[in-house]
Amino acid sequence: MKFKKEVLLGIFVIVIMISGVVLLHNVFKRNEQSKFAARIADFEGRGAPPSSIDDLRKAIALYEERIEQHVEDAAQTGVYWRILAVRLQDRGLHNDAIDALERAVYYAPEDPALFYRIGLSASSLAKGAFDFSGGGNNGENKYYTMAEDAYLKAISLDSRYVKPLYALGVLYVFELGRPEEAIPIMERYLELTVNDVDGMAVLAHAYALTGQYNFALTLYDKILSITKDKDKRAAAEESRKRVMDAYYG
Repeated sequence: MKFKKEVLLGIFVIVIMISGVVLLHNVFKRNEQSKFAARIADFEGRGAPPSSIDDLRKAIALYEERIEQHVEDAAQTGVYWRILAVRLQDRGLHNDAIDALERAVYYAPEDPALFYRIGLSASSLAKGAFDFSGGGNNGENKYYTMAEDAYLKAISLDSRYVKPLYALGVLYVFELGRPEEAIPIMERYLELTVNDVDGMAVLAHAYALTGQYNFALTLYDKILSITKDKDKRAAAEESRKRVMDAYYG
């Protein structure tokens, strides 16, 4: 009888121990689940799901505030990349400037000024490009293509943005040897910038290169009637003389 009592007592103790272990395990599991849920809540930036209209409105307001802050931070980041790009351009570091401008475009893809600046840096790189592979340079390289594409993109975003119009006209006339494509670009430029003698000079040169001597002479005469700048007058007079020689033989 004594033996049976001891056995029963032992079994009881074992059952209690097992129950305790199970209980502790369940407590630990629930605790870990709570911690995990809390971590998820922290990660998601919220607590329990809203259960009332007021709570939903509060949650929406909270998210809107955070979204607005994110938008402001992103916009400011884009501004910093743009400032960096301008500083790099001022120092002639055009490869790095293009990299910075590409980052700025990520934050402001509809800003035509960013593409205009990409065109400026690409044009500068194109003029100094050298083929280190020994294949030779023929005046056409990826930087000229990049510059043209960037200026065209800037114009497509803002058709009244005169800086890329002028830059593209110069690129076509003096760098790419495509004056016929420069003519409508520069005519548009002069519609937006009345009496700009630099634009007139580019367009007059394009007219002369395409054999439209009368139009070229008319523009050179207009430049001479407007500008008081000695250098610009001298350049216009010299260019006019060359056109006259080509026109009258």
